[in-house]
Amino acid sequence: MSIALIVTIVLVMGVIFVNGWTDAPNAIATAVSTRVLRPHVAIVMAVIMNFLGALVMTLFNAQVAETISNIVSFDGAGNTSQIALAASLFAIVTWSVAAWWFGIPTSESHALIAGLTGAAMALGGLQAVNATEWWKVLIGLVVSTVLGLGGGYLITKLIIFIFRGVNRILSNKIFTIGQAFSAMAMAFLHGAQDGQKFMGVFMLTLYYNHLVGKTGGGFNIPIWVMVLCSVTMGIGTSVGGMRIIKSVGMDMVKLEKYQGFSADLSAAITLFLSSIFGIPVSTTHTKTTAIMGAGAAKRLSSVDWSIVKDMVLAWVLTFPGCGIIAYLMAKLFMAIF
Repeated sequence: MSIALIVTIVLVMGVIFVNGWTDAPNAIATAVSTRVLRPHVAIVMAVIMNFLGALVMTLFNAQVAETISNIVSFDGAGNTSQIALAASLFAIVTWSVAAWWFGIPTSESHALIAGLTGAAMALGGLQAVNATEWWKVLIGLVVSTVLGLGGGYLITKLIIFIFRGVNRILSNKIFTIGQAFSAMAMAFLHGAQDGQKFMGVFMLTLYYNHLVGKTGGGFNIPIWVMVLCSVTMGIGTSVGGMRIIKSVGMDMVKLEKYQGFSADLSAAITLFLSSIFGIPVSTTHTKTTAIMGAGAAKRLSSVDWSIVKDMVLAWVLTFPGCGIIAYLMAKLFMAIF
């Protein structure tokens, strides 16, 4: 086993770990902020459901992993493919940890796509980018925004209408149970979406080291890869992420239980549909827009729009920012190694 392969695998595991550490807390942020789940209970639940989501969904439908593995090409001469891929992973970890430090829920999915694209372009220019697969990313941006925001708003409005004559104590009990289950669904589907994305990168690592081949334009993901990636994400989640939980679930908008349920349900539906159709979407983007919609359904002033502005700025900067870092890292790595 070459040193380049070992370094690349370590970086892949690092990216998956950081995703579980920084991205997974979004799935449980609302359940913690509405006091439906205590932080340590929510984290344990998220670890288990992230693991199951990544494993189970990949067994039934691995289209998201195929999209990510085909989005760019690292075909080059000699070991430059491995070097460029390793540079992209290093850039992703750097960007994500910096975002976590400042408590900004930037999308790890967007960072992953930007990092892969930047490094691939350093190796092969625009020809290294698969425009067909990249369109799915842009579609995912629109889908996650429209369905997340719109779903959060409409579900909240529907609940307000249906439960307008129900005793407040009874409705709180109903939505306490409902949000516990919707938080589980969110964690499961976070694993399904993000777990597959990183399995796709893991398979690229094996492919460019000539350890696996492609069949029909995609990979047959082995069970051991599914388990390894799922466990690593679960370990990352267990580290926790109260900085992100605070930013998303507490600072941006103060939610009641029925609003938390609405946000989780809207985001879960969006992630499920995207996973089925092989569209890579950001769980952070989806969940955050769903929270905005649920908060705005009560009144627009309940949302702290200054925090929303900071989050949107982070999303906008992720593609060019992480992409440029990956491009420069790839050029530097190829010059040195």
